[in-house]
Amino acid sequence: MSVTSGPIVRLDGVEKSFGAVRALASVSLDLMPGECFGLVGHNGAGKSTLMNVLSGNLMPDSGQILIGGEDVTAGYTPQTAMRHGVRCVYQELSLCPNLTVAENARISHPAVSGIGWRRAARALIGGKLDEVFPGHGISTDDVVGDLSIASRQMVEISRAFAVTDVAARVVILDEPTSSLDAVAAEKLLKHVRRYVSEGGTVVLISHLLGEILDTSDRIAVMRDGGIVALDEASGFNRNSLVAAMGSVAEGAAQEAAEQAVIRATAPVVVSAKPAAPESLTLAAHKGEVVGLAGLAGQGQTELLVKVFDHAAGTKVSGAVSLVAGDRQTDGVFPLWSIAENISIGSLRQFLDGFLLNHARAHAFAEEWRRQIGIRTPDVAEPILSLSGGNQQKALFARALGAPAEIIVMDDPMRGVDVGTKQEVYGMIREQASRGRTFLWYTTEMDELRNCDHVYVFREGAIVADLAHSEMTEERVLHASFRADA
Repeated sequence: MSVTSGPIVRLDGVEKSFGAVRALASVSLDLMPGECFGLVGHNGAGKSTLMNVLSGNLMPDSGQILIGGEDVTAGYTPQTAMRHGVRCVYQELSLCPNLTVAENARISHPAVSGIGWRRAARALIGGKLDEVFPGHGISTDDVVGDLSIASRQMVEISRAFAVTDVAARVVILDEPTSSLDAVAAEKLLKHVRRYVSEGGTVVLISHLLGEILDTSDRIAVMRDGGIVALDEASGFNRNSLVAAMGSVAEGAAQEAAEQAVIRATAPVVVSAKPAAPESLTLAAHKGEVVGLAGLAGQGQTELLVKVFDHAAGTKVSGAVSLVAGDRQTDGVFPLWSIAENISIGSLRQFLDGFLLNHARAHAFAEEWRRQIGIRTPDVAEPILSLSGGNQQKALFARALGAPAEIIVMDDPMRGVDVGTKQEVYGMIREQASRGRTFLWYTTEMDELRNCDHVYVFREGAIVADLAHSEMTEERVLHASFRADA
């Protein structure tokens, strides 16, 4: 891959508004060959909008887009972006669920055609999966809709890096590790560093600040549609990034974790055991925050679904509410408003006889919008008008606003900014102090420190139960792998 001295991409004065909402405010930015460019900011700061402009999915209201020195602004489309080697892995995955992995690879690589295209597509995506995520366990003949969200994320990432007739010059990764466990995320970030060392350019958008600091060469911070800080990665640390975003101090998470107390004398409200005969049994006490850890796809989600459904093999004392991690498939109602998505779990309390009092439901949604900080001028707007992180906040509002004693959370912080995370952690602790019980599957090690104790899953079984005082990254990873692995 050739490396030029000038920027591979230049955005000059790019602006974009959606009605009264100004999403981008005169953004100017250079992306250089051979660098990983980190981009951070709150949900709704403009990160995804900026990348949608760069990938051709949104036309800017004003400003210029230059790639390799060529002004491509007029009529810039996703096809134009692909021809110039710009690829994007979106926070909301864009694979076709009814097609196989190989067929999805062909969609974005039209050069794979003619007799034998299926064999070529299998080799293309299979080879890249092996390169980026060795040991992935995905067949190129698997139907995408049958894959876990982590496997779908791996397929989409590998498809973006795959090369046919046009080399991938700029790869945009929008929250690429949000559904990956620590092992798969490490493999991806190592590949990113190899790719940029060969002259490629990566834009890495992530709310995991350690990931940004460790992987990026330069970092930009966005707030309210503009870039408020831009420097070499070495010029930032966690505190300065948080300060530039205008977030609450990251220390709040640790403070909340230190207040965690096991409520061993409280009654058990959830008892559940995976199907594996050698598994430990999960027990959650009233007012307890219980973490579920381990590599992705080891049975954590399946157990949460069993608890949510009050399925056979579980004992559940009380109503259960769910915060889905895969919001596209299991979370939002895409044709409904924000208010309808928030209030759907609490409709009984808005009934006047047999009729629904829409004004009370709307006021309820507005109150939760305020409490959880959903960025929108009006909860009557469509749910899809929100950024991915703000959609996730709406799912939190639905679950926490519902009259449920038990909340199950399936890796719920995907795409949520660091400031909101601290607020949600505090809200979880506050709700637990009132007697609510939380079962929390997460792929983020830092989040486990907010739990009273943690169950580690491996191969469909619970293999360890770690008290808060015993929970370390080393112990979780040790339990996640067989001794002879």
